[in-house]
Amino acid sequence: MPDENLTDDDVLEAATALVAAFRATDTRAYFDSFAEDATFVFHTEQRRLDNRADYERLWDGWIADGWRVTECNSSNPRVQLLGDTAVFTHDVRTTTALDGASDTTRERETIVFRRSGTALKAVHEHLSPVPAEAPEGNTP
Repeated sequence: MPDENLTDDDVLEAATALVAAFRATDTRAYFDSFAEDATFVFHTEQRRLDNRADYERLWDGWIADGWRVTECNSSNPRVQLLGDTAVFTHDVRTTTALDGASDTTRERETIVFRRSGTALKAVHEHLSPVPAEAPEGNTP
C-alpha cells in the first residue's frame, strides 16, 4: 500500500531483484529498478551520473564494447527504514567479462529506495571500493 511504511522485507525484495537483474546483465529489468531521477556515484567514473538516462547511456556503451556481468554476490546486508524511504547497504563481489578477460571487484554499495505509488524504486546508488586489507564478507 502506498501510504504504509516500508518493511525490511519490502526493501530486501527490491534489492534482491535489482542485484539479480544486474547479475544477469538484464538491462531492462535492471534499469526498471531505478526511478528516472535516480543519481549514481561510482568510484570508477569521473563524475556523478545525474539521472537514470545518463547511466543507461554509459551501460549501453559497456554492452556495445562486449562487457557483461558473469557473477554478482551480495553479502552483509543492512536495511535502515525511514518511512517511505529506506537505505540498503551491502558488500558486493562482482565479476565482469570483456573480450574474454574477467575482472572481479569487491565494493561496498549503498542504494536508497523510495516508494513510488505501489512500486519501490532505487533513487540513489553509491559504490565504494573495499580496502584491500579488509576481510572478505565482513566489511562494516
